Amino acid sequence: MSILVTPATKIMVQGITGAFGGRHAQLSLDYGTQVVAGVTPGKGGQTFEHNGHQVPIFNSVAEAAKATGATVSAIFVPPPFAGDAILECVDAGLDLAVAITEGIPVKDMIRVKRAMQGKNTRLIGPNCPGLVTPGTGKNSHGGCRIGIAPGYIHQKGHVGVVSRSGTLTYEAVYQLTSKGIGQSTCVGIGGDPVNGTSHLDVIKMFNDDPETHGIIMIGEIGGSAEVEAARWIKANCKKPVAGFIAGATAPAGRRMGHAGAIVGGAEDTAAAKIKVFEECGIEVAATPSDMADALLRKAKAAGVTLS
Repeated sequence: MSILVTPATKIMVQGITGAFGGRHAQLSLDYGTQVVAGVTPGKGGQTFEHNGHQVPIFNSVAEAAKATGATVSAIFVPPPFAGDAILECVDAGLDLAVAITEGIPVKDMIRVKRAMQGKNTRLIGPNCPGLVTPGTGKNSHGGCRIGIAPGYIHQKGHVGVVSRSGTLTYEAVYQLTSKGIGQSTCVGIGGDPVNGTSHLDVIKMFNDDPETHGIIMIGEIGGSAEVEAARWIKANCKKPVAGFIAGATAPAGRRMGHAGAIVGGAEDTAAAKIKVFEECGIEVAATPSDMADALLRKAKAAGVTLS
């Protein structure tokens, strides 16, 4: 099983006629993802073509969903318009909107979050790499790739990965695959201070998924999301969990990389989060290169088979 998406999920791409959105739509099609529609206002009726695929383009999300049955959107829309692109998914009643866009104004995201309250649509991101549910074909072909993650490093299996960092997501996945350990679903939730889905949201889904046997949770300085998730894991999750917190050497008061990666208080530091991880029984990776091994240590101690 997987969480959020399956290889059968129908995807639309907002911004498919742009260079970035178009390139990643091509890579998703090559991966075997069911990209069934593109959305670019003013270009409805055109076709996005790639390696024999002909993807119809629509003027709006509602039109694309009605015509193709797409339930998920990958959003590659410039920052000034990305907030409205997310709300278009909400108005159309999509199950999931995955906002890849970086640099969406915080005030726009606050408006979006308020408008999404009580609605059907879940948001992943913004400023995220998206998510991958690997397939069973060569290089996991036949899976579902939404966003910018390199599909070929994934392998179908039983480990769930959730991360604020795109790069560290790929590193954890590559380490697992190199050791012959596959993944159920890998979710990059993004590094912005106002996002749609938290570590805890994803951890709960992994905990409920019978085919996810272990979890890697990757966080960083700033905010309290990792601490909230860790305490829930201690109280509720019986699966082995390993974690890594980036930013151990970051100075207080300086934003590091992501918009949300800034130490604003004593509990925002890497050291404080690592301490909570350890108190909650999460195996902590000392360095990024130790993430897969940390999960293997935890799984062995728990008598859980990951492969």
